[in-house]
Amino acid sequence: MDVVVVGAGMVGAACAHFCARAGLRVTVVDRGTVAGGTTSGGEGNVLVSDKEPGPELDLALLSVRLWRELGERFGAEALELQPKGGVVVAQSPEAAAGLAKLAAAQRDSGVDARDVTPAELFELEPNLTREVTSGVFYPQDMQVQPMLAAARLLRDATVLTGTEVLGFRRDSGGALTGVETSAGFLPAQWVINAAGTWGGEVATLAGAPVPVLPRRGFVLVTEPLPVVVRHKVYTADYVANVASGDEGLETSVVVEGTQAGTVLIGASRERVGFDRTFSLPVVRKLAAQAIGVFPFLADVGLLRSYLGFRPYCPDHLPVIGPDPRVPGLVHACGHEGAGIGLSAATGRLIAQVVSGEKPELDLHPFRPERFEEEAA
Repeated sequence: MDVVVVGAGMVGAACAHFCARAGLRVTVVDRGTVAGGTTSGGEGNVLVSDKEPGPELDLALLSVRLWRELGERFGAEALELQPKGGVVVAQSPEAAAGLAKLAAAQRDSGVDARDVTPAELFELEPNLTREVTSGVFYPQDMQVQPMLAAARLLRDATVLTGTEVLGFRRDSGGALTGVETSAGFLPAQWVINAAGTWGGEVATLAGAPVPVLPRRGFVLVTEPLPVVVRHKVYTADYVANVASGDEGLETSVVVEGTQAGTVLIGASRERVGFDRTFSLPVVRKLAAQAIGVFPFLADVGLLRSYLGFRPYCPDHLPVIGPDPRVPGLVHACGHEGAGIGLSAATGRLIAQVVSGEKPELDLHPFRPERFEEEAA
């Protein structure tokens, strides 16, 4: 193989897809199943609305374009790719001022961010609470079914599930020559660390540690309904919570419908390691916040809740690109809650790196060695 990808989640699948399209022979290994980790616990967000101007927003804008192309290539229905747009609402004058400032800065960076009045909000979302001050409509926001998409993008690669990475081999110069796995040795010129929340463990095993930590989040799923939520809808404080590094519990409501008719409600964030314990207080808080935005939800039944672990880096930027400490190792992890949306751009950029092309975005802000530079 030319490339071994560690991780069969959404980011690993995108890396495999774009590498295969570049003519490379790709094997993907995962100790679990396809999309069985963080990808299975995501909502499928493909967003520009929640990104402040900077490298991550640039990555998101590229990814939105690539997701559109993937939808055209495979068929939007095959991926459940919905260009539904996002609606961000403010429920206080302070939140309205902050949202307007963010939207103006995003527009300067190329985002289609449209200020809307309360009356216009009710046209976009008729069931929205009347206790809103203002909002912004983001037509570029989309939603995808992440497990369907990951499975589809992996079709051009050899996929070995239930296969654990045990170590790495190097040549006399220190460059990687392949991966030791529970299924045997896999030789490769390049190894891509796309292990999501476990990307830090894989990086350490390869001798090039990066600080990827888990951040737990819950999602609630309602009973199937008619189309009652037309867009992805969230409150203005969601952006602040995404950017926060606090270890304690933070919740900010995010509500959106799915093609199956269910409504997904998030989002919580807390650093509790890999603790999978169900938390009734978190679920109650999310439900109460959702009712505060869509009052009709008070009379809707919940089918279930699920959780996932977002791969969190201290500076809120993913780790993307070759690692100078270990030639042949390339990282594609640490995307936190944006991995589904950013996966397409990440896969394209990684494929350009391993193909010897110049990446179409500057990877310097995402370089894996930046944490050691800061500590020096």
